[in-house]
Amino acid sequence: MATPLTPAKITAALAALPGWTCKRDALEKAFKFGSFREAMSFMVRVSFEAEAMDHHPDWTNVYNRVVIRLNTHDAGGKVTAKDIELARKISAISWVG
Repeated sequence: MATPLTPAKITAALAALPGWTCKRDALEKAFKFGSFREAMSFMVRVSFEAEAMDHHPDWTNVYNRVVIRLNTHDAGGKVTAKDIELARKISAISWVG
């Protein structure tokens, strides 16, 4: 079972993850792309990283907007180091805010 991070550790990690917040026991960020095609290509690219980590985001897509929420089900739906790692990878992939 994964270990949830303390609020202090989450806050420290968020300092290096611009645009990410912690809401309702999950890391969250909204991305706005130039088109639906861009949003979908971003989601496909993220899906490869998520699958490689065996850690899959909760996300929504409406036209050019993608909202991602990350938490770890094995940790009771709390934020863990795995969520921070995936958020870092997602941020590195994104070409928008």
